[in-house]
Amino acid sequence: MRRLWRFADDNGFDWFSVSDHFQESPPQGGDGDCFEALTSLTALALETSRVRVGCLVFCVGYRHPGVLAKAMSTIDHLSRGRADCGLGAGWHESEFAAYGLPFPSIREREDQLEEYAQVLRLLFDERRADFSGTYYTLHDAPNNPKPLQAHLPIWIGGSGEKRTLRAAARHADGWNAPYLAPDEWRRKSAVLDDWCEKARRDPASIARTINVGFYMGADPVGAKRHEELYQRHWGNDRRGMTGFLRGTATEAADVVAKFAAAGAQRLNIALREGPYDFDALAAFRERVMPQFA
Repeated sequence: MRRLWRFADDNGFDWFSVSDHFQESPPQGGDGDCFEALTSLTALALETSRVRVGCLVFCVGYRHPGVLAKAMSTIDHLSRGRADCGLGAGWHESEFAAYGLPFPSIREREDQLEEYAQVLRLLFDERRADFSGTYYTLHDAPNNPKPLQAHLPIWIGGSGEKRTLRAAARHADGWNAPYLAPDEWRRKSAVLDDWCEKARRDPASIARTINVGFYMGADPVGAKRHEELYQRHWGNDRRGMTGFLRGTATEAADVVAKFAAAGAQRLNIALREGPYDFDALAAFRERVMPQFA
């Protein structure tokens, strides 16, 4: 992982995210390795010097917002002002169950997400924070030192049209959706525009990004190997995820072009497990990224 971070830092990538899970994702029975997110993010901040560092997304059900605010403020200092904080309502029900964590209805989790984002903003920005909500309460709460950045960005991840995109319009600096096809991502982005209009917010003030799974090979042999990995990871997934880079660099570039045409400002490639294919990553860097500089 440390080699991967350095590769990103040295090769023109502008962002690196960790994954906030207690077991592997997508679920494979819980026997895979999975390092803790905040500890990994701290190491990432110290291992790199240029890329922005964050998480898409931290699950609001896993820790109190005060804990996350303190951690992210610290990581912002360690990274010299390169931290971003992504939030999501949570979805990995078997993970919640394994650790005895409450897994309320999606409506309640979306309510928590909205409060969580507001609490973080207060703790990042205000000298002392007061908040009285259904799920979180602050009484004259300090968060010192403040983040090194004057405005530490908060992202909201997900594609739920009724609540998640509304929360992004109200509270986020950026929105990220995972594993959608380009046309579906474009449609969701238009829904976010509608929520921005209702919230009287400039849609251009919210950065728009997409996560895609990275299963690209440097050559046909590598592409075949990655396709086998893709099938192992996603072949039994029933959620209908379609946003992946598969095949060779030529095919990957076609997909990236479609997302760029749909209005995506950044494309994040998701690597699920090692050992990482540095030949494939080099091919992506050399043959795909220059087309979209």
